[in-house]
Amino acid sequence: MLLKTCKYLPGFPGRPFVSLEHARTWVADFVPWYNDEHRHSGIRFVTPGERHRGEDIAVLEQRKVVYEAARKEHPERWSGDIRNWDRPETVSLNPDKSNHQKGQDSPQNQN
Repeated sequence: MLLKTCKYLPGFPGRPFVSLEHARTWVADFVPWYNDEHRHSGIRFVTPGERHRGEDIAVLEQRKVVYEAARKEHPERWSGDIRNWDRPETVSLNPDKSNHQKGQDSPQNQN
């Protein structure tokens, strides 16, 4: 997913990096953006930095309060429940693949 995120960014080079230094500079700019600005759908649209520092708990609670107030003020705009802003207990990359591939690529399982 990280490579896909990189490739679809407007600033991602359309051609190969011209040098190793150019690639390093690009990544040095990308990593802070990815960790502290990019909001990830898999962790309820908070940043990985917010999640790592535990700041997501307050952010998600505030979102829940805002959504509940909006639904109370304008119930005609809501056909069902508000969005789920509960904090995911666990986070993993490629969750549907994690359990399936466990152990399959280990040296013990290769002939």
